[in-house]
Amino acid sequence: MRRRSLGPVLAALVVPAVLVGTLSAGTVPAVAAPSSQPGGTTGVLDSAELSALQEQAAQVQTDLQDRQAAVTAAQQQLDAAQAEADAATQAVADAADALGRERLAVGEYASAVYRDGGAPTPLGLLLGGADPGDVVSAMGYLDVVDARTAEVLAGAESRRQGALARQAAADQALAGSRAQADLVAAESGRLEAAAAAVTTELDRALGVVDRQLAQLQAEQLDVNAATAANWRAYVDQLAAAGVALPPATALRDPVAGLPAGLVPVGGVTGAAQAGAAQLPRQPSSLLVLPAETVAAVSAAMADLGLPYVPGTAGPESFDCGSLVQTAYGAAGVVLPGTQGELFASTAPVEPADVLPGDLVFLGTPESGLGHVGLALDRQTMLAADGRAGAVVVRTLPADQVLGIGRPSLATRDAVDVPGPTAGALPVECGNPVYPASYDGSRSWGGYPNGLIPPSAMCPLGVGGHTLRCDAAAAWRALSAAFAGQFGAPLCITDSYRSYAGQVTLYGQKPALAAVPGTSNHGWGLAVDLCGGVESFGTTQYVWMAANAGRFGFVHPTWADQGNGREEPWHWEYAAT
Repeated sequence: MRRRSLGPVLAALVVPAVLVGTLSAGTVPAVAAPSSQPGGTTGVLDSAELSALQEQAAQVQTDLQDRQAAVTAAQQQLDAAQAEADAATQAVADAADALGRERLAVGEYASAVYRDGGAPTPLGLLLGGADPGDVVSAMGYLDVVDARTAEVLAGAESRRQGALARQAAADQALAGSRAQADLVAAESGRLEAAAAAVTTELDRALGVVDRQLAQLQAEQLDVNAATAANWRAYVDQLAAAGVALPPATALRDPVAGLPAGLVPVGGVTGAAQAGAAQLPRQPSSLLVLPAETVAAVSAAMADLGLPYVPGTAGPESFDCGSLVQTAYGAAGVVLPGTQGELFASTAPVEPADVLPGDLVFLGTPESGLGHVGLALDRQTMLAADGRAGAVVVRTLPADQVLGIGRPSLATRDAVDVPGPTAGALPVECGNPVYPASYDGSRSWGGYPNGLIPPSAMCPLGVGGHTLRCDAAAAWRALSAAFAGQFGAPLCITDSYRSYAGQVTLYGQKPALAAVPGTSNHGWGLAVDLCGGVESFGTTQYVWMAANAGRFGFVHPTWADQGNGREEPWHWEYAAT
């Protein structure tokens, strides 16, 4: 596996050429070299062996998906054949009952007419006749009764024979359907065995990845701590130099003038940068930022390591927009709370002129704006990162920069915010935002479905249940709100489901369970609930339907009542 050295090294940022004959270089706070993988949760699966095993798992998954239709069709055919066989058996019984009733009716009718306790005969009519004419008439009537009796009984027997033929055909079809179902089951069993075999190998390789991921995460904590320490050293350096940090308004027009002792900072265009200055000294000048900017970055540094949770604004968790808003709010600068509003209103600067405290807006042409954080230098930013699930120091990807904004300057007239194109999913703080009805891949962090290392997950505090860290934080908040309403936390039966667990469940319920490697449980983004939520229309379910969305959880439309797969207990984290 490819590894990076993430030891806390120092990096200096050279300030652009200054103006008016001042010194030609400046320094800013050095930061520790961050991982290019925030929190170590991306790009750690570089093992060739693991890649080969993933390909095997994908092939088994494809085969199982192909067989899924056959399993369903075979079960439907078997059910239909069994229903027809049961109906044919009942038809035979009904026909036999009808024949018996017809025979009984004929006998009772004849007995009532001739009162001889049995069916009439020619001899009985001859011996009982008082007049030859009466005998002749009676014999004629007897012929009619015999003909009608034969007709009635023949019809009943014909219907019975038809029912027997139908039963024979149905039994034959049932036997064929059972044989086909057995063949499909045998093939599915072979594929399930293959899935189980590759799962064993994947689990072994995943253990190696998990240990390396834990090391990367520990190194990320070191990066966070070293960066915060370097920032404090920079602030101490300003104090030691006797710099009284000027307010933002004092640095907005360097051409008109700056506080005594300070000189402008040159920009990439050759003009002086608004919103910054420097203190000339040897061997290099010292960057001077507005007091509000220094306070904002210091506040953000204090939040390093806190969980990333969409829609929250501290003090225990943040999303990227709220982190920026809260940090500058602590410095007295009022900013909007979403990445889109920040992009629309913050005064832009050239990307090459980026300075600590500037806002970095990231995105792609397809997904549009997808992230915002605080720049620390040209290579580094601090952000509440959806992929890391926390507030971290991470690299600033130059190829994804949509713009740089400087909050210490006056706001601009609102501009359009780059949005998704060609049906791409929107991105919030580095993670895609899925609609409630989305059935595609919810992949994250570079991990395959059901093969997420334990170190990349967070516990829910209930049994051994885990989810992706931001989903886990959101679930705990949702459960606490539920407890406030009902006196007890949410009841949960299922959460993250490993690939091996999906294989086992598929083997038990091939016609109902998702094909291994496709379940949303395998992304650590789905839960199955109990305690009343598992039934439509209960007070608990109604509360969830009204409130879960505030915490990023939704009931997907495919599981709604009347949509074919009714699962009131299944809820998904769709905020990212």
